[in-house]
Amino acid sequence: MKKFLGFILSAWVLSSRADGVIAPGATLQKLAGGFAFTEGPTCDRAGNIFFVDQPNDRIMEWSVEGKLSTFLQPSGYANGMMFDAKGNLIACADEHNQLWAIAPDKTVTVLVTNFSGKYLNGPNDVWVTPNGGMYLSDPFYRRKWWDHTMMALTSEEVFYLSPDKKTLAQVTDDLKKPNGITGTPDGKKLFVSDIRAGQTWTYAIQPDGSLTNKTLFCNLGSDGMTIDDEGNLYLTGKGVTVFGPTGKQIDHIDVPEKWTANVCFSGKNRQTLFITASESLYSIQLRVQGANPAK
Repeated sequence: MKKFLGFILSAWVLSSRADGVIAPGATLQKLAGGFAFTEGPTCDRAGNIFFVDQPNDRIMEWSVEGKLSTFLQPSGYANGMMFDAKGNLIACADEHNQLWAIAPDKTVTVLVTNFSGKYLNGPNDVWVTPNGGMYLSDPFYRRKWWDHTMMALTSEEVFYLSPDKKTLAQVTDDLKKPNGITGTPDGKKLFVSDIRAGQTWTYAIQPDGSLTNKTLFCNLGSDGMTIDDEGNLYLTGKGVTVFGPTGKQIDHIDVPEKWTANVCFSGKNRQTLFITASESLYSIQLRVQGANPAK
């Protein structure tokens, strides 16, 4: 009965409004399963999806032909990821609290090792700006693969790595546990979820990467997030909840898993939403396009 119910749930999508984001007649599709915990979906220029199976220390690839393969193992227990303009896969490497750049030939360059001589809490999610800067959230989630049990920093905040990769700066100072992070394609606005506070905030991005004008976007925290070309924001946790540009909920996608971690756009015209949720990878066709094209 449980298996049958799961099948029924996977075919249903709860859309809160007729003018939501889901394409007419579209249903949630399970693409692959059997993972320990999926996270960090992102796509390359060709449309291939890369995501992590974090407890198994591997980065997976779902090709445009619909084939699953292992891209990199071990992967530094990678978490959130995004491609940069040079085709490098930027990964929050959780094993040693680092930020990596993984070249197409799988050569790894460590971009961030510490802040002011102390290891980070655990880079969790990353967004690459149009000019090559990088924002990363740094919450503390104790990992079984660590040899330490306490965080070295005094708080859990957001950091900015300069485009030349020489300067790492703390750009927030009042968050409880930042997690999901993304920005607008013009590089002017950053969205940050404070998952412990159950809130998502917007910031104005300044030319030097600093953040101003912190504004409450909605009263919902999120593990991961993405944005579409209409300015709608997609938050994750219990399925995917979609908020319009004013912070009002306009849609919800039910996902039959214990937890929905993250989302990204790819596919034809960037109208397919890919969803990493607990043990599986899902997709659903939308009527809107992803705002941030593959770099």
